[in-house]
Amino acid sequence: MLGAMLGDIIGSPYERYNHKSKEFKLFRMRSRCTDDSIMTFAVAEALVSAKEGGCLEDETAVKDLLIDAMHKWGNKYPHAGYGGRFNAWLQSREREPYNSWGNGSAMRVSPAGWLGEDMEAVRRLARWSAEVTHNHPEGVKGAEAVAAAIYLARTGSTKEEIKAYIETEFGYDLDRTCDEIRPVYTFDVSCQGSVPESIIAFLDGEDFEDTVRNAVSIGGDSDTIAAMAGSIAEAFFGIPGWLEQKAIDYFDNEMSVVYKRFQWAKE
Repeated sequence: MLGAMLGDIIGSPYERYNHKSKEFKLFRMRSRCTDDSIMTFAVAEALVSAKEGGCLEDETAVKDLLIDAMHKWGNKYPHAGYGGRFNAWLQSREREPYNSWGNGSAMRVSPAGWLGEDMEAVRRLARWSAEVTHNHPEGVKGAEAVAAAIYLARTGSTKEEIKAYIETEFGYDLDRTCDEIRPVYTFDVSCQGSVPESIIAFLDGEDFEDTVRNAVSIGGDSDTIAAMAGSIAEAFFGIPGWLEQKAIDYFDNEMSVVYKRFQWAKE
């Protein structure tokens, strides 16, 4: 969860001003939590509440909690940079999905990768977390792929095993490198055009920080790619203490409460 938040914060100044190099300041004056972080907290709160309430396997209950949490967090932080259709969904308090294939489903999914007890449960929670808004097959696939990678990373799989699973189960082309992607990559908010790239940023990474630098350097939707890559890197490498504290420094009181509940729930 912190990995997604850090990727989002670090990538936020470069979303519209791409930096096609790994050499940059990790934190700048314009660094901030965007919709990626806010919706990650929403998903975390909903799934933790479901686990605490004993209904983590109840689709209707989980989806209701997800919708309520997204509405609550989205309207508490109305200027986080939501996409147009998602913002309209928030403002109208809509409860039906709108068939999106955007990467919003994958940027917020990391809590599912930690709270599912096995791969089946992880993918089910990821699917439900996507379907409340992003019920297009590509939107669901992107969320499941990121959550599955997190689960494999946190349970001891190698990078080769993670790569093979994602390619086999989701059909993403991961036989590229960041150096090959960087010169030609442009802004793409679709799952199919950003989730594979975020996983490659992780596969190419030497540690957590290097993974996030890879993700930002690709360009495009920098904060979201870095959020997705960072969420996987956290599970595989862990996060250095100084970077963990940097993320916590961005918390307000409600974020702190949710994070503490999440830490307890995943143990």
